[in-house]
Amino acid sequence: MNNEYRLAVKIQLDEKIFTHSLALEACLGGLYDYFSANNLLGENEPEKEDWLLAGLIHDIDYSDPYKAEHPSHTKEALAKYNLELSDSVHHIILSHAPELTSVRPETKADWSIFCADSLTGLIMAVAYVYPSRKLADVKVSSVLKRFLKEPKFAAGTRRNEVAMCQKPEGLNLPLEKFIEICLTSMQKIADDLGL
Repeated sequence: MNNEYRLAVKIQLDEKIFTHSLALEACLGGLYDYFSANNLLGENEPEKEDWLLAGLIHDIDYSDPYKAEHPSHTKEALAKYNLELSDSVHHIILSHAPELTSVRPETKADWSIFCADSLTGLIMAVAYVYPSRKLADVKVSSVLKRFLKEPKFAAGTRRNEVAMCQKPEGLNLPLEKFIEICLTSMQKIADDLGL
């Protein structure tokens, strides 16, 4: 099913944002698997497919004519491709930009998309400065160092949002563990990311 959505995202968005969407999809899958394996998912958590789909399509309206009001037009952007989304997926997507949608993160799925959204760019930026330009060579310690000690590196990274992964009412994950899960997840799809 996700192939239809993947194609829609690829057509709708420029390559850079499409790649980011694939990276976030991978991160959400990795986070779901981690929480599931450690019995940390509550009863109200969406299914894994919802986490993955939300990561994949969260920016589909980050293009004309919807860009100015992103992410409030996900349904309209999908409708162009005769695709729909569930209320569960829509809520996860809206929670990745609470300052724009007034939808606050509630579930681990919500917190995961909110915290991981801009981390993907930082991880890819670290790979770009390696001679190999390969995600396989990136280490958690390198990402953590750039995150904590080099605020001008990948300056667009919303570090305060990423760091909220540590909040007890959110993901309750140490920053280093959160980075590790996202990096490992992205390394698994390195070919799709061109890294």
